[in-house]
Amino acid sequence: MKELGIDIETYSSYDLKTCGVYKYVEATDFTILLFAYSVDHSSAVCIDLAMGESLPPEILDALTDPDVTKTAWNAAFERVCLSKFLGLDGRLDPAQWRCTMVRAARLGLPLALGQCAEVLNLPEGKMEEGKALIRFFSVPGRNGVRHMPEAATGKWDMFKQYCCRDVDVEQALLDKVRRLDAAPFDDELYIADQEINDRGVLIDRELVENAARFDREYKAGLLAEARAISGLENPNSASQIKQWLHETTGKSIDSLNKKNLDDIESSLVFWPKARRVIALRREMAKTSNKKYEAMLQCVCSDGRVHGLLQFYGAARTGRWAGRLVQLQNLPQNHMTDLDLARGIVKMGDMEEFETGYGDVAMALSELIRTSFVAAPGHTFHVCDFSAIEARVIAWLAGEDWVLDVFRRGGDIYCETASRMFGVPVEKHGANSHLRQKGKISVLALGYGGGVSALEAMGGSKLGLTTDEEQETVRLWRSANRRIVRLWSVLEDAAIAAIRTGRVIRVHRGMTVQFRWGMLLITLPSGRVMCYPRATVGMEYDDGWRGDHEIIEYEGVSQTTRKWQKSRTYGGKLTENVVQAIARDILGVVILRARRSGLPVVFHVHDEIIVEAPEGRTVQEVESLFSEPITWCDDLPLKGAGYSTPYYLKD
Repeated sequence: MKELGIDIETYSSYDLKTCGVYKYVEATDFTILLFAYSVDHSSAVCIDLAMGESLPPEILDALTDPDVTKTAWNAAFERVCLSKFLGLDGRLDPAQWRCTMVRAARLGLPLALGQCAEVLNLPEGKMEEGKALIRFFSVPGRNGVRHMPEAATGKWDMFKQYCCRDVDVEQALLDKVRRLDAAPFDDELYIADQEINDRGVLIDRELVENAARFDREYKAGLLAEARAISGLENPNSASQIKQWLHETTGKSIDSLNKKNLDDIESSLVFWPKARRVIALRREMAKTSNKKYEAMLQCVCSDGRVHGLLQFYGAARTGRWAGRLVQLQNLPQNHMTDLDLARGIVKMGDMEEFETGYGDVAMALSELIRTSFVAAPGHTFHVCDFSAIEARVIAWLAGEDWVLDVFRRGGDIYCETASRMFGVPVEKHGANSHLRQKGKISVLALGYGGGVSALEAMGGSKLGLTTDEEQETVRLWRSANRRIVRLWSVLEDAAIAAIRTGRVIRVHRGMTVQFRWGMLLITLPSGRVMCYPRATVGMEYDDGWRGDHEIIEYEGVSQTTRKWQKSRTYGGKLTENVVQAIARDILGVVILRARRSGLPVVFHVHDEIIVEAPEGRTVQEVESLFSEPITWCDDLPLKGAGYSTPYYLKD
């Protein structure tokens, strides 16, 4: 036996979606119902564990045999569940597992098994009855009672067929996704990722429980005030609020989404009650503090939350996605007295907290990061890259003046503004008011964006008119001609590769080619980005652009979650490539930490958080960031770190 393909069906009274697999298996009633497997791509066999069957000895041995590769779709689920089933103190070694879902993600395919099978037009896909069968056998019924197999033998037989079908579908998918060999470092990075999720991170449970209670009580008070002012039964109802506003002010409101609330509130200056109701609605709608409840739902018996990161969660770039608590969008902290604020919350004194901080929701949101704490005898060393995307895009494009600024430790925002406006710009000196324009230009304009990109970055808040924003775009592009040229280089290479089938070589050893019906971009690290079913067509335009070629490919829409055609272009390709390279650079750092025995507990964007035992210094972590990387050894990289007993943004 060389390879064992596995799919299991389980039961637990815990909700998998909200608590994650690590908490899911801690339920006292957790059990594995069915174990279906394929040995070396043979037809699936199902073991009915719920009805008393046992795993064959050779299959049981294979689960811990390092010479047998175990495969599964979303392999983390099978690995964690089987670790519990086998009664292991730790967990099955992720180095022995290969995740078919990750392999599909590397090809730009969906992360859902059924959707992936449908996209690849497999002759047999997932059984449509599967979801209903899972609801029947794998979760408690409406009355909380579990449905047993012997009570519905017909459905149970179909459930076993469903489990076998999943194995057969996964094996068929494997034949498709094996065509792309992962870069060796990326397979190792998957192992490191699984170890990080297994390790988890400790939360300050007292802080989290009290913060969750504060948030509930505060929002209940807001709701009561909104009801008292408006007389509405449910001021959270958009339709009720719109109707009440119309009756009260005569104004018709199309949308109460987050972006519109500021404008709506400012337009109600002559209706103070209506204005107050809108302000209350904004406060009640803040979702960031729901992360406290999310932590309580997924914290495990060891006091830690596990499974916070999804490897290859972002299509094409391969960046991680957040799960459960969503680490990728944590609010920043700006208050200077975090220790005091945390202390008041931990004491549980809601009245004192509201007296001291006024805006309870905002204050609680600033404390979310501090919920993650280092274990006793340890400290967090938090380290990140400085302006990683600005460095990578300049390195990729050959924008040498930008690289020189980073090499000498200069301020890229000041230097950019200086080149744009032709005057010296110092952060706290001459022409310092121009630095912010340089900053938003660096952050907004690197990927082909124009006035709308500046607006999204806060251009109008700086007092810029539309004409000034257009001039800012022109000045930035004039100062960064090589970056601007990179957009067309990548777009032209993609079009040529799709049209001709040739391998097009571009900057820094990257190649662009068309293979298997996919646009493939090989990154400097050796990892490949995939755009499935890529085509080149023509768009006919009577405007300033005229008729021009367009690149289309298929993928999962971020808004509809459906598989559909999407467009890309030079600026977007540049953004994907730069973020993918930055991801690979962070991956190298994570692997260095692993090899150095520095335990990473989670990471966010370009930052890692190490739970360091006594004697391991932050300087050790910083050194991981500054050591040259073989495939980008002339890229100036720098990491800056700090030590803290709880997570925060320094």
